[in-house]
Amino acid sequence: MRTRGALSASGASVLLLALLVLVPIVVLLAAWQQEQWATWQHLLDTVLWRLVGNTLFLMVGVTAGVLLLGVSLAWCVATLEFPGRRWLQWALLLPMAMPAYVLAFVMVDLLDYAGPIQTFLRQWLPILPDFSARHPLWVVITLSLVLYPYVYMLARLAFEAQGRAVLEQARILGDTASSAFFRVALPMARPGIAAGLALALMETLADFGAVSIFNFDTFTTAIYKSWYGLFNLQAAAQLASLLLLFVVVALWLERRGRSRARYSEIGGRQTMRSRPRLAWGVTLFAFAVLFLAFLLPVSRLLYWVIDNGLMQVDARFLNLIWRTFLLGTMAAMLVLTLAGWLAWVKRHQSSPSVSVAVRLATLGYALPGSVLAVGIMISFSAVEGWLADLGVGIVLVSTLAALLLAYVVRFMAVGFGPVENALQQVRPSLVEAARTLGASSAEVGRRVYVPMMLPGLLTALLLVGIDVMKEMPATLLLRPFGWDTLAVRIYELTAEGEWQRAAAPALTLVLLGLIPVMVLTRRRAERLNSPQG
Repeated sequence: MRTRGALSASGASVLLLALLVLVPIVVLLAAWQQEQWATWQHLLDTVLWRLVGNTLFLMVGVTAGVLLLGVSLAWCVATLEFPGRRWLQWALLLPMAMPAYVLAFVMVDLLDYAGPIQTFLRQWLPILPDFSARHPLWVVITLSLVLYPYVYMLARLAFEAQGRAVLEQARILGDTASSAFFRVALPMARPGIAAGLALALMETLADFGAVSIFNFDTFTTAIYKSWYGLFNLQAAAQLASLLLLFVVVALWLERRGRSRARYSEIGGRQTMRSRPRLAWGVTLFAFAVLFLAFLLPVSRLLYWVIDNGLMQVDARFLNLIWRTFLLGTMAAMLVLTLAGWLAWVKRHQSSPSVSVAVRLATLGYALPGSVLAVGIMISFSAVEGWLADLGVGIVLVSTLAALLLAYVVRFMAVGFGPVENALQQVRPSLVEAARTLGASSAEVGRRVYVPMMLPGLLTALLLVGIDVMKEMPATLLLRPFGWDTLAVRIYELTAEGEWQRAAAPALTLVLLGLIPVMVLTRRRAERLNSPQG
């Protein structure tokens, strides 16, 4: 039952959790109090404007790429009938399992001067000029191939919700097929497309591994170099705060798209049964995207693993898998517990302060891992100094506590969504009926809440766990000594150009990433086949 009035202890705990997200941001902004004129003069004279230009170039390029791929594929799958549509509609989500930095080093290997593509072109088309495998355009293509599923997934849901009745009415009023799409279907789907685009842009701004492999300097690489190259944590913090400006733009785009969400739920899914039939053209286009984004890199990784035999599978490699899995499990369980508490308090205590606190606590997904790492490092260093003044010697920096805190702040939103949706499935009438029959609070939890919420809880656990395993920037900057993960090992090997040796940990991460993708597609299929779907 919801309560109003003074903030309770549970509400205060939610506010405290929200402070965990705000502290890194406040610390970054406070870093401007310390003058770094010499460092900034060096940055202005050398790389700063290139960082700004490269970041803007990535945002514009990835925006165009994910919109082109995601919206076109979503429209074809949602409204048209073509050979292979039934398996392509879920297979097109598989690139979500591909970390951007994995596809990046495969692309560099394939496109390099001595790689198979340029070698083939020189043999059969000698008149074509050579090209650089690290051209900025390849960075945009790589990130677009990995991130388009965000737009595809949400745009497809929006197109399916519209039904064909609206389009048929537009045609009756004199619109052509293309005009009906641009004037009716696309504006109605804009909230979902904007939300998917905002997610893709936030991932683009947070990316560190892919841009490092392409030697394409952005704010994330500059933060890392300022920290480990110049040994200037304050300059890294100031650069991280500038990166937040780009994050704010991405969030503004999402909020603006969601402000018109009421236009996206017109029509009905039942009206999509009659689909225009097309030939193999759409199939070839969809399969080409799937091939470039998933099948080709997986095949290349598998070739390298087979070519090297089991040389990489040694005690160190098994230890990397264990530590990656352990970090993912610990973080996922912690996020699941805290997300469950947030959802519970939000449901049972209705107040503006709790609503704002929950929104702030789930804002961390918009913060790049490098930004969080810098904020947490400065915060923990300050706490260490304060404790040292009190005569208490506790090491907080570069510990599991710092790393787990970064994971919790970064991925709270990922776990909160499925948990909140699962909690909403438990109607208050069911709980009241159980209590009327004499069930205790423990029995209600065990026999009502847990069975009904279990699918959502497992989904949250898998999503957070896999995201943590693939996360690179925060892990690279905050990990304790000796706590290397698969993502860190991939970065170390690719930084040395050891593509083949990086294949085994990369393929392992891809296979782990397939688990939540399969869970999501299965739940989607079950929802469509249910009587309510």
